Amino acid sequence: MDNNLKENYVLGIWDGHDAGSALIKDDKIIFAVNEERLTRRKLEVGFPHLSILSCLKYANLSTNDIPIIAVSTSDPAKTLTRIVPNLKEEYYLIRRRKKGPKKADSFKKWFKYRFTELKPNYISKFLSKIHLKKQLKLIGFKNYNIHLVDHHTGHAQAASRCSGFDRCFVLTLDGLGDGLSGSISVFKNEQLSFINKIPSKISMGIFFEHVTNLMNMRELEDEGKVMALANYAYPVDDSQNPLLDIIKCVGLDFVSSYNSTQMFNEMKKIFWRNPSEQFAYMAQRTLEKNVLCLVKNAAKTTGLKNIALAGGVFSNIKLNMKIGELPEIDNYYVFPHMGDGGLAIGSAIDINYKEFGIGRYKLPDLYLGPNFNDNQIYESLKNYPVIYNKSVDSSKKAAELILSGEIILWFHGKSEIGPRALGNRSILAKPNDARIKDKLNLALKKRVWYQPFCPSILIEDASELLYTENLDINYNRFMTAGFKVKEKHLKSLEGVTNIDGTCRPQFVGNENKRYRDLLCHIKSALGFGVLLNTSFNVHGEPMVLSPDDALKTLFKTGVRYLFLEDFIVENPDAKNL
Repeated sequence: MDNNLKENYVLGIWDGHDAGSALIKDDKIIFAVNEERLTRRKLEVGFPHLSILSCLKYANLSTNDIPIIAVSTSDPAKTLTRIVPNLKEEYYLIRRRKKGPKKADSFKKWFKYRFTELKPNYISKFLSKIHLKKQLKLIGFKNYNIHLVDHHTGHAQAASRCSGFDRCFVLTLDGLGDGLSGSISVFKNEQLSFINKIPSKISMGIFFEHVTNLMNMRELEDEGKVMALANYAYPVDDSQNPLLDIIKCVGLDFVSSYNSTQMFNEMKKIFWRNPSEQFAYMAQRTLEKNVLCLVKNAAKTTGLKNIALAGGVFSNIKLNMKIGELPEIDNYYVFPHMGDGGLAIGSAIDINYKEFGIGRYKLPDLYLGPNFNDNQIYESLKNYPVIYNKSVDSSKKAAELILSGEIILWFHGKSEIGPRALGNRSILAKPNDARIKDKLNLALKKRVWYQPFCPSILIEDASELLYTENLDINYNRFMTAGFKVKEKHLKSLEGVTNIDGTCRPQFVGNENKRYRDLLCHIKSALGFGVLLNTSFNVHGEPMVLSPDDALKTLFKTGVRYLFLEDFIVENPDAKNL
C-alpha cells in the first residue's frame, strides 16, 4: 500500500468499556463519538461498528480513504474478549445489573483480576490483530495499516498533547490496562518520555472500584456517587481510617500487602463495620492522600510544576481540585474524556505523532459528534404528538422560560464527546433554586438525592463567583475539576453547589454562540451568567444523540419544553415538575 496516495487520516478505535471511534487529520480531531450514543446502551462494550461508520459519514470518506487505524490495548484479557466477545457481554450485563449473580461469580472475580493483570505478549498482540482485522473487514476495510497502542500511552498522549503546556509531567491512573494501572512521564519538546510505569497488581483505580462494588453500586459507572456520598459523613481522622493501611504511596509507586482479590476481602470487613457514608469518606480520603503524595513526589522528581492528567481515576473532581491546590503545582490539565472512552482519541494521537510528527492539538470545544439538519428534525417531529414552531431567538425564549421556573431540554449543534453535557445536549434550569435540584434528581433524572448538579458559567463571571486564584481556568473549562464557591454567592448558586460548598463548572467562552447568548440573557436578569446544566438523559441511559432520542426523552421525562435547534417543541402531556 502506498500511503502517499491517501490523505493523512488516522482512525482511532477503542473496543472495550465505553467503546468508540475518533478521526484525526493533521492537527485536528475531526470527529469523535462513543458507541453508546448510537446503540443506546450506556457505556457500550461491543466493537464500535456504528461509531466507525459515523466517522466516515461525517467526513464523507470511504473505508479506502483511511490509511492508518490505531487500536488501544492488547493484553491477554483484552485479546480473549476479542476472541470470545460473549465474555465481555456477560460482564457488562452483570456489572450493569441486567443479569443476576451466580454461584461461580466469586471465582470469576478472582480469575478476572488475576488475568487482567497480565502484560501484552507476542501471542496476544498477534491474535488481537487477527480478530480486529476480521471486524474491520465486515465494515469494508481492506488496504490499511493497523497499529496497537499501549493503554496508558494512549491516555498520556491525549493528556499531554491536548494540554496546551509546552512542558509538563503527565500522570495516568485507572483500573488497569496492558499490565499497568498508571504511568508517570515527562512531556517537553513534543516528546513524551516515561519515567515510571505503575504495575496493575497494585491499582488505585481497582481500590476505588472495590469501594463502589462493596456499596452495591455499579463499578466503572457509579464512582461519582461514592465521591458525592462522602460529603455527608462525619470526618474521620487518618489515624482512625483503616483503609489507609490497605494501600499506600511510596515514591513513584503504590504498595500493598494484598493482591486485588485479597484487598477486596479485607475492605469488605471494614465496610461491614462502618456506615456507608463513613466508608465512602474513608475511601475518598485514601484516594486523595495517596494520589496527592504521588503527584508531589513526581513533581519533585521531574522538577516540573505543570501536570496533565488522564485515566478514569481523574473523573474524581474533588481529587483534581486538590491537585490544583498543591503548592508544588502551578497549573493542571485533565483530559476531558479522561476514562477509557477517550482511548480512541489517545490512540489516534499517538500514531499520528509517530507516523506524521503531529505533536500538539487545540481543543477549543468538545463538540466533535454528529449534528442534524432541519429536514432530519422534521422527519422526527412528524412521529410525535407535539406542538412546535420555529423561533428567531430561541436563546431569549429559553431564558424567559428558565427564569419563570421551567426546566427545559436543550438540543443544539454537534454532540459533545465525553461524559459531560456542555450546552449542546443539556437539561437546563435556574441555578439558585434547591427545590428544582431535588425535582431533577428524584422526578426527572431519577438519581440518588445526594448527587449534585453542575453549573455552566460565563468564563468572565467565574472569578466573581468562585475561588479561582492562582489557577488558569482555561485549562479546565469542561467540568473536569471542582471549585469552591465564594460564600457570598452560595445562595445564588444553591441549585448547583454541593453540601461542601464546591461545584463542578463548565466555563463558557465564545466557542458556543447560541449557548453563550442564553447565558447572557440569564445574566441580564440575575446579574451573572449561570445555569444549572445536567446531561440530556435519564439516569442509566446514554446522553441523547439524535432528534428522535431527544423527543423520546421529552415524553419519558414529562418535561414541557424541548428546544430542538430552532424549533421550540411543547409536550402536550407534560407533568407539573
